Amino acid sequence: MAVQLLLVGQLTGAEEFLLAEPSAAERAAAGEALQHSLAGRCHWVTLLTEVIPRVLLAELGLPRILLGTSGGGQFLLVLPGDAGEAAREFLRDAARKVAERSGGRLRLLWAATENLGDWSVVRRRLQEEFERQRSEARALDPALFEPFEDACEPPGDAYFAELGRALWDAETVGCPAGDPVHITAGAGQHSWPISPGKGPDAIVFARHAAPSDDGHAPAGPLTLARRAEGRPTWGVLRGDADNFRIRMRRAQTIEEHVQLSILYRQFFAGELEVLCSQPEFWRKVTILYTGSDDFAVYGAWDALAPLAREMQRLFHRFCEENLKEFPGPEGKTISMAIALADGPDRTLAGLYREAGRLLEIARAADKDCLNFLGRTLEWKQLADAAELKETLVRLVGDSGSSHHVLHELSRLYRKGVSGIAPDAELLDRPWRFQRRLSRAVAGLRERDVQKLRVHLATELSSRGAAQVRLRPAGLVALEWARLTTEVQ
Repeated sequence: MAVQLLLVGQLTGAEEFLLAEPSAAERAAAGEALQHSLAGRCHWVTLLTEVIPRVLLAELGLPRILLGTSGGGQFLLVLPGDAGEAAREFLRDAARKVAERSGGRLRLLWAATENLGDWSVVRRRLQEEFERQRSEARALDPALFEPFEDACEPPGDAYFAELGRALWDAETVGCPAGDPVHITAGAGQHSWPISPGKGPDAIVFARHAAPSDDGHAPAGPLTLARRAEGRPTWGVLRGDADNFRIRMRRAQTIEEHVQLSILYRQFFAGELEVLCSQPEFWRKVTILYTGSDDFAVYGAWDALAPLAREMQRLFHRFCEENLKEFPGPEGKTISMAIALADGPDRTLAGLYREAGRLLEIARAADKDCLNFLGRTLEWKQLADAAELKETLVRLVGDSGSSHHVLHELSRLYRKGVSGIAPDAELLDRPWRFQRRLSRAVAGLRERDVQKLRVHLATELSSRGAAQVRLRPAGLVALEWARLTTEVQ
C-alpha cells in the first residue's frame, strides 16, 4: 500500500496583519474606499486557506476528495507520498507571495508527515515539523517571517478595499494560475462558487454586508451608525468559542479531528450568514469574518447585543445537538465582547482591536459571558439587562422626560462608568434611592406605577445593602436605556 502524507497548513500573524492601520496621509488619500479595507483583508485571510489547498490539488492533478478540512486559518490535505516534494515547492512559493502581499506580517507555515500510527503520535510529529520548519525558514529568509521595518500599512491596500467591495455580491472567487494568493471576485484560471447550495466544490464563506442607502455597495460604519435607534453610533462585536484548542487536542482520531473542524467551521459561517440576513439585522450589520472557532461583525450599536444573544443561543443548541458525545465543557461555551465607537474619528481597525481587548477581559473573568458597556455579564445577566432596559425605556417614554428620569437614576454613582455622569452623587441610604425613583415616575397615570417602581428598585439595586449599588445587569440596563433614548 502506498504511503500517504498528511499535510497541514496554518496562517500565523493574522491579528497583526488585520490591525495594521494606515497613516493619516493614507487615510486622506483613500477616503471612502478605506472603510472596506479591513473587511477586504478579513475576507482575504479567510479565503487564503480555502483557495491555496484547492489550487495545490488542481495544479498537481489530484482529486478534490483529498482535501480534508479548509478555512479558518488552516487546512489539512491527504496526499500520495510521491506528491510530497511538489507540494512543498508549491507551498514555499505561496508562502513567499503571502508575505509579500501582507507586508511581511502574515506567514504561511506547513508540516507534512506519513499517515502512520495513532493520531496523537501523528499530531506530535506535525507539531515538531512546524517548529523545525519555522526555525529553518527564519534562518534562510528572515524577511519572510518578520514585518517590513518601514511598513506602516501592507502594500497594495487598495487591493483589499476593492476585494471587500467586490465580494459583496460575487458568485465565485478565483485566482490566476501560479498565484493562489491573488484572490479576485469572479472567474479566474481557477475558480469556485461561494454561494450556498452550489455543489460540493463550493467554498463555505460568510460575507453578508448591510447595503448602502442606494443599495449599490456595502454600507460604511457611519451609515450604519445613522440607522441605530437612539444615539447614532456603531460598534464591533467579536466572539470566540472557549477552550476550542483543548477540544481539538482531545480528538482521538484524524476522522474525529476533521469532523469537529467541519462542524465548527460550518456553524460559524452558516448560522451567522443566515442570522445577519434576518429583517432586524440585514441593514444594520456586516460580517468581517468567520473562522474555525470565532467571528467578528460590525454595525449599528443597537443591533450588536441582540445579535450576540442570538448567536449564543444558537451555539448552545449546536453544542447540545452535535457535541453531546464529547465529554467536558471545552469548546461548548462562547464568550463575546462589544466595543462602541466613542467618536467619528474611530477607525474600523482600531475598534476591532478594542473589541479584542475587551474579549480578553471577558475571558479572563469567566467563560460563557459578554463584555458590554463596561461590564462582563453572564448570558443570563444579559437577558435580565435587556428586560430591565425595556422597562426603563417604557418608563422614560411614559414619563415624557428621559433626561430627568435617567439622570436621577445615574446619581447612584460618584464616578462615571460608560457614559454615566462623572459628578454623580453616591446615595448612602437605600430609601433615598426609592424616593428619587418615586419622583422620577411621578405623573404616570398607569395603575401599576407602584409595581413598576418597586420592580425597578429591586432589580436595579442590591437588596439589603447599606448603600445602594447597581447590579452589573442593572448598570448595563441603565446605560443601554440611555443610549436607546438619546437622540443627537
